[in-house]
Amino acid sequence: MRSKKMPRLYFQAQSPLGDDYWHSIWISLLRGLAAFVVAAAHLRAEMYPGLRTVADPSLWFQGFAFLTGFAHQAVLVFFIISGWLVGGSLLNKMDQPGAMSNYAVDRATRLWTVLIPTFGLTLLFGLGTGVLLPGALDFSRANEFSVLSFAGNLVGLQDVILSEFGGNYALWSLANETWYYVLFPLLVLLFTARRPGSRIASGAGLALAAVLLPVEIILYFAIWLLGVGFSRLRIECGIGARCAWLVPLLAAAAYFRLTADNDKFDQTTLGMDLFLSVMFLVLLSSLQFRAAPTSQLARPLARVGGFFADFSFSLYVLHLPLIFLLKHVVYTQFDLHQLSPSEPLHFAVYLGMLGTLLLGSYLSYLLFEKHTYRIRRMLKDLLARRVMTPTAPAPAPAKR
Repeated sequence: MRSKKMPRLYFQAQSPLGDDYWHSIWISLLRGLAAFVVAAAHLRAEMYPGLRTVADPSLWFQGFAFLTGFAHQAVLVFFIISGWLVGGSLLNKMDQPGAMSNYAVDRATRLWTVLIPTFGLTLLFGLGTGVLLPGALDFSRANEFSVLSFAGNLVGLQDVILSEFGGNYALWSLANETWYYVLFPLLVLLFTARRPGSRIASGAGLALAAVLLPVEIILYFAIWLLGVGFSRLRIECGIGARCAWLVPLLAAAAYFRLTADNDKFDQTTLGMDLFLSVMFLVLLSSLQFRAAPTSQLARPLARVGGFFADFSFSLYVLHLPLIFLLKHVVYTQFDLHQLSPSEPLHFAVYLGMLGTLLLGSYLSYLLFEKHTYRIRRMLKDLLARRVMTPTAPAPAPAKR
């Protein structure tokens, strides 16, 4: 039973990342929900007219636009959770041999196992819709389907020196994620490396990134780091305190949804996002305890959360290419360029398209993302064999 006393704050030497913890269960649920919110928001923006352009919009359409307008907050959740899981996990393993090399393999496979096939599908969809002509591939920075764009988007150069591959504007946040994967170990080495040369190199790398990267990426690294920091904090409190904290958190999210410019992630939105992040992280830190084995709620929540979290990354990176393909099909086959807020049947079309996004992303997960851990294990085994295998000695001269 949880204590009913005043909330108490504890520092944890290790971030508990086990699946049987309540915060892990809710993180899985939130990962799936955040990807769904982004996909629903982009589908509505691509298929329906903007709310402000509709004369005398109906109450249902206003509510629909409001509920599908939390993509900004959903991406913020992704940044927070990424810092919590990725950064917290690295800190947990820093004393283990090969921590940095394993970290590099983990991050590369996490991104590329999904991005490479997604970019391949994007090329196929582009050929199918006619936006990409056969033989039009080149190395131009101006061509969003170019070989340079393909390679650059794999290493986080979109919105840095290149555009998003295939017009997939959701990929901007992957540039942030990629650079946070690089910046955080440099920051850790700056304070923990034993060799002065390693510390100097880490500091130089951080300084160079601060100069060359867009300021928005550097600013929102603070959000990512908040996730890392709060993963080491445990707040002891009762369920009543958590519920009481949830109310102002949801109210603040709704307020900023209605009043802020949710299309931006820059200096103008950083204060709002820091405020929301801290409120959210306080709640998440209060859930750092194991679910009781007899809990009737933990098991179904963990099952549902795990299912949607498994293909949340595939949904996030693939939903826009699928939307572009579906828009082409709806227009060419049914002469429907835009859905009407006043047509109930059009909302059924929207729901059908949303279901297709989920199904298509899940199938992509089964084909590609599901095999991430197997590919990761193979690469780590290969690296281990290369490190452990001694150089073969030269054959001894034959006796005569």
